[in-house]
Amino acid sequence: MADFDAFILAAGVSSRMGAKNKLLLDWHGVPLVTHVVQCYLNALEGKVAVVTGFEADRVTDTLKGLPVTIFHNAAFDTGQQSSVVTALRQPSSTAATLIGLGDQPLLEPDDLRWLMAMHHAHDQKKITVPNRHGVRGNPIVIPASLRPRILNDPRAPGCRRFTRDNPELVSNVESDRPGFFTDIDTPGDYALLHPVDGGIHEAAS
Repeated sequence: MADFDAFILAAGVSSRMGAKNKLLLDWHGVPLVTHVVQCYLNALEGKVAVVTGFEADRVTDTLKGLPVTIFHNAAFDTGQQSSVVTALRQPSSTAATLIGLGDQPLLEPDDLRWLMAMHHAHDQKKITVPNRHGVRGNPIVIPASLRPRILNDPRAPGCRRFTRDNPELVSNVESDRPGFFTDIDTPGDYALLHPVDGGIHEAAS
């Protein structure tokens, strides 16, 4: 859909994965982050951008050849909130922006299309959040009109606290689509979702 763009957060240090960067792990022949970015490219007509941080050069190298814009978050070690701020500070001409995660391997283009359709179907002035029995999923959809309020929140300029503190500005849309609620944080997560001989390994460069 042309009235949406997207920012994929790919800056984290993967602390729970041990020595491996989870975004570079093999996912059926390609790095996990490449797989996720391609999902967004297949679903959106608008711009797709990636926010890097930890091992930025390596993550950027995996995305060479894809039509994405890269933004670096120099403060990535302060947490995900800083990556959200990096994304929302970038200019955008679209009506709404998806903020997603680079470690959601089960996400499919149809999931993103469904979420954008739900944003259109509900109050487009609110943040649209996939929800499953009270559990929040990702990505979320932020209308352009709320960007300044999120960035200017003196307590915590970012999405999670803003949505928690302002429930009247959130549309929770119920979904059982696993892609919204599945990410990879630990070796156990990876082994469960991607059982292969040879254990945990990065995609071939």
